[in-house]
Amino acid sequence: MLSYDQARQKVIEAGRARRGVPAREVVALGGAFGRVLADPVLADRDYPPFDRATRDGFAVRALDVPAPGRTLEIIGEVKAGDAFPGIIGPGQCAQIMTGAPVPRGADAVVMIEYTKPSESRVVIERSVEPGQNIVPRAREARAGELLLAAGTRLGYAELALAGQVGHHRLSVFQKPRVAILSTGDEVVGVQDTPGPFQVRNGNSVSLAAQAALAGAEPVLLGNAPDRSAELQSMIERGLEADILVLSGGVSRGKYDLVEIVLGELGAEFFFDAVAIRPGRPAVFGVCRGRFVFGLPGNPVSTMVTFELFVLPAIDLLSGTAPRPLPLLRAKLAAPVRLKAALTHFLPARLDWAGGEPVVQELPWQGSGDIVAMAAANCFLVVPEKRLKAAAGDWVEVLPRRDRF
Repeated sequence: MLSYDQARQKVIEAGRARRGVPAREVVALGGAFGRVLADPVLADRDYPPFDRATRDGFAVRALDVPAPGRTLEIIGEVKAGDAFPGIIGPGQCAQIMTGAPVPRGADAVVMIEYTKPSESRVVIERSVEPGQNIVPRAREARAGELLLAAGTRLGYAELALAGQVGHHRLSVFQKPRVAILSTGDEVVGVQDTPGPFQVRNGNSVSLAAQAALAGAEPVLLGNAPDRSAELQSMIERGLEADILVLSGGVSRGKYDLVEIVLGELGAEFFFDAVAIRPGRPAVFGVCRGRFVFGLPGNPVSTMVTFELFVLPAIDLLSGTAPRPLPLLRAKLAAPVRLKAALTHFLPARLDWAGGEPVVQELPWQGSGDIVAMAAANCFLVVPEKRLKAAAGDWVEVLPRRDRF
């Protein structure tokens, strides 16, 4: 049985081997958050386009202030967006605001806190070095320089940068479509009243949210009953998308039909079990050129296996590199003792109330306990080679992406 790292690598290898170049579309800058850039963004001019003051104060010649206590003549002021018409000569200075262009002749800015200004003169109370509190022209980027490469996922800083260099519209890759299909006669819609032994289809809701958060377009197919013909028909609909994610029906029970039906449709499987808990019976394969994931039906299992295995496939089909697992380290609040030789992903709470990261496993009743999962902001990761850990030990934590 594969470890979760090995299974994840299988997904990445298959994705790299089979992915093509996604189609492109042009979107407004304000609608590009989370999208993947298709064309590079270059600097349209030098940045900054002038020597820029980084503090409010006085623009001076450093050689005029080799020691504290020098008095200079104030010959004007310059604020952000303006240009100073003159030149700073010997013994002179100009009041300047943060972001303003440094006047010709000046080579340093003294912070206002270190001066004593009067109406036409100012006493400089500290010695000055050339370049002090100035960002020289083109120090951040030169005209034509690559700022954002194709394949970059656009966050708020990247959007600000694109906007600063004049890209009010961006060429991005189309989102991969992720079809989501739950299975099981016991499953009813979230709007329905379940019978005494039925459950509502919360998995489709969580999977759609996880897919959207990952940068994909979720396509909800509903629920397939435990009958081969109907399951096959709905799987074939799902194979029209880029990725098909099924929940339930992947164990070894009499009515677990997903693997059987996929095999009849010609699927090639890369794994059908992973050494993790929850999520051990997870399935990954390719069917008719589409990536297919069969995830266990219990909700916590579904959430864990989506993060581990479906997310890198979405990244690759989005036109970008797979994101690494954002594993953090934290101190364990209470001892953990487990028996099964599997890597465990336990619902937990991570906080920094005491000034350092501390993680606490939450009481839970197994992989069907969505109440505990909703109270968790992370998974405590307990590797199969270290099933016992004491309070105060440093351990790995996988944050919930929607909580951090």
